[in-house]
Amino acid sequence: MLAPELLGGRYEMRGVLGRGGMAEVRDAWDTAAGRPVAIKLLYPGYDTHPDYLRRFWAEAEAAAALNHPNIVAVYDRGLHRGAPYLVMQRLSGRSLADLIAQGPVRQEYVRTMLTEVLSALAAAHAAGILHRDIKPANILLGEDGHVKVADFGLAKGLDTYRTETGQIMGTMAYMSPERLTGRAATVSDDLYAVGVVGHEALTGRRAFPQENLVALARAITEEPPPPVAVQRPDIDPQLAAIVDRAMTSEEPARFPSAAAMLAELADVSGDPVTGPIPIPPAPPPATPPAAGPSVIVVPQPVLVRRRSWQLVALVAVAVAVVVGLVVGALAFFLGASSQREQPPPVVTTVTSTPPVTTTAPAPPEVPPRRGYG
Repeated sequence: MLAPELLGGRYEMRGVLGRGGMAEVRDAWDTAAGRPVAIKLLYPGYDTHPDYLRRFWAEAEAAAALNHPNIVAVYDRGLHRGAPYLVMQRLSGRSLADLIAQGPVRQEYVRTMLTEVLSALAAAHAAGILHRDIKPANILLGEDGHVKVADFGLAKGLDTYRTETGQIMGTMAYMSPERLTGRAATVSDDLYAVGVVGHEALTGRRAFPQENLVALARAITEEPPPPVAVQRPDIDPQLAAIVDRAMTSEEPARFPSAAAMLAELADVSGDPVTGPIPIPPAPPPATPPAAGPSVIVVPQPVLVRRRSWQLVALVAVAVAVVVGLVVGALAFFLGASSQREQPPPVVTTVTSTPPVTTTAPAPPEVPPRRGYG
């Protein structure tokens, strides 16, 4: 048998880890380095579009320029049969979004997560790079309990951050009011998104749940969500105040830098979490394990219930038929018996002087008629 083709001559492709708006991330094995990696591939058709290609290579350049423990490392990049690819650090495949889906996150973990995300952003901002798409899905959970910021595909330099006229890039639910009005991205926008992420992690729900884009934009610009303490009174007041300040609609009231927000977090009472952040279990595989037989497994409880109802229905029908037959037979025999037994002669007693007893004779036998009429 021929060996499978290797991407770039060294990467053995495996299953899909996740899908985004313009690319998918595949599990892979680096045969040269002997380690698992994650490979990002543009969808077919996107790899020939200039705008998507520019974003794709921008992510590679931005991540390659940053060497930080809380930023997903990019090991390699290249072209395979004309299609671009990025080779990245392989993580658990789970994100903060998966953790939030289970409900509100413990405030100790939220504090640790915010600290590590802000540390990554402080390094990026110091290198002149904005992320512009901070959201729970782009905050990945490492096996060691630390988080790593991923997807710098929308990153821009601080001196060249202006986009095309009227174009807004990123995920709207985490954009600042200024971005929605068309203003160019700044450091404040990344910090605003961090506040929205913190609010969502602490409360277990999106700060702006509107699905309609018009309603969502109006809520962000005109109707800020209630403070964290209103929804979670048990949260440390200082931590809740930091999150509220980061996502306030008035830009001058926000933190001026990631370092300033980090300093505020460091003053929150209690020790930060040093152990691993609990990673939600991965969904069960869609197919049975390779070592087992290739069969389709039907959920047994459902199968048992269906058979039980069918059995009950059959028994009920059988009982009904038997009862019907018995009742019919009894009715038939009782009717025949009553017809065979003639009633005794009617005796009528008339009171007179002296009493007279008479017996009514039986009616004369009438011969049967033949024909009609």
